[in-house]
Amino acid sequence: MIMATNRPFCTGCNKFAYEIEEYIELAKEEEMNVDDFVRSEEGTYNKENGHFLCTDCYIKAGMPANPYPQPNWVAP
Repeated sequence: MIMATNRPFCTGCNKFAYEIEEYIELAKEEEMNVDDFVRSEEGTYNKENGHFLCTDCYIKAGMPANPYPQPNWVAP
């Protein structure tokens, strides 16, 4: 079981954002902290628990979406 944390965590690959190269590079390009980048730019980020799905995990999960006009799908 994953413990609650204030750091963004991919529930697909069980990695924190700072461990995922995709987000490290994107944050660097935007001159942002990796955690702040995910919080502000990752569409699957759940601000209630800090969970998200990285791109690879989102694709593996079948690219889940809420039916229109609901807000974007977020990781549980």
